[in-house]
Amino acid sequence: MNRQNVTLSLPTSLLKKAKVIAASREKSLSEFLKESLEEKVREANGYKKARQRQVRILKQGLDLGTKGHIIATREELHDRR
Repeated sequence: MNRQNVTLSLPTSLLKKAKVIAASREKSLSEFLKESLEEKVREANGYKKARQRQVRILKQGLDLGTKGHIIATREELHDRR
């Protein structure tokens, strides 16, 4: 895998907290940030795929077992007794 160096500008307090977390997991800051970024990318891709899947289902419609025939009128369905 090709790698590229990146310069980040982070708040000092955030950087200190990230270093502490990385050290507690026995990882370098670079490895910790890489894993965190990979997780965010996976979440974003997962959301996009799930949304696309749900939109596809909505467009197809669901088989409700009626074979396209509605056997009750709106009035019958909303009849309040």
